[in-house]
Amino acid sequence: MENLSYNNSFILYDSISELPSYGQNLIKAAWEALDSAYAPYSHFLVGSAVLLTNDALFKGSNQENASYPLCMCAERVALYNAGTYDGLTPVRALSVVSKNLRKPNAEIASPCGACRQVILEYENRFDQDIEIFISGLPGQVHYFPSAKHLLPFSFSKENLL
Repeated sequence: MENLSYNNSFILYDSISELPSYGQNLIKAAWEALDSAYAPYSHFLVGSAVLLTNDALFKGSNQENASYPLCMCAERVALYNAGTYDGLTPVRALSVVSKNLRKPNAEIASPCGACRQVILEYENRFDQDIEIFISGLPGQVHYFPSAKHLLPFSFSKENLL
């Protein structure tokens, strides 16, 4: 037996103003998308924005359903919007913001496992890393250079060949 460990790193920005301009715009767009979130059950609002390499921007927000398995996360809504309306252009970056109405000082909420897998699929589809910016109410921004940092032991097309 071998005891192994996996180390990961990310950049923590103290505020949105420290980000490059495209990152600032992406976070702002995700906050705008948060306004259309539908979360009457969890009261946990999530907004997301996707920036393509041609500078097109697509937004998404979480959409809940009384039958919880039918809910859709903001990240997937944004990515699927981009894929539907401009499916030939690679994704450059994705942002995620959240606001817990029951616990206003909540920390960031990173993408769920399903969203991480979908983000990784878009990376594999275009053979290009997707930068990920995650922010919550305190204003700090966590930056990951690729979905691989969020889902290190992933499932991809290579597993199917």
